Amino acid sequence: QVQFVESGGGLVQPGGSLRLSCATSGRFFSIYDMGWYRQAPGKQRELVAAISSGRNTKYAESVKGRFTISRDNAKKTVYLQMNGLKPEDTAVYYCNIDRGGRNPMDEYWGQGTQVTVSS
Repeated sequence: QVQFVESGGGLVQPGGSLRLSCATSGRFFSIYDMGWYRQAPGKQRELVAAISSGRNTKYAESVKGRFTISRDNAKKTVYLQMNGLKPEDTAVYYCNIDRGGRNPMDEYWGQGTQVTVSS
């Protein structure tokens, strides 16, 4: 059974930085394409960054140049380095398997980690 645990969120001032982590105990982590998603109150969940099993990456236009996704297969962990944070980045951030345009598997969503950008 795949389970993801997100951590690293918090309260930060505009322009600040955070590094989020997503850890799993799943047996086949290294073959997964992974994504970071976020959901703000009243808004739909959106993909903000993704990294393939071969470490190709993609980003939502709104975060390009500010966020960097990476992975450590030995630690079964995906990271999201967030720099130059803006108030509009405020959301709960989640990780899940990226299924190439198909919806992530609902049963694999974790609790997420709250990111609040405010002065």
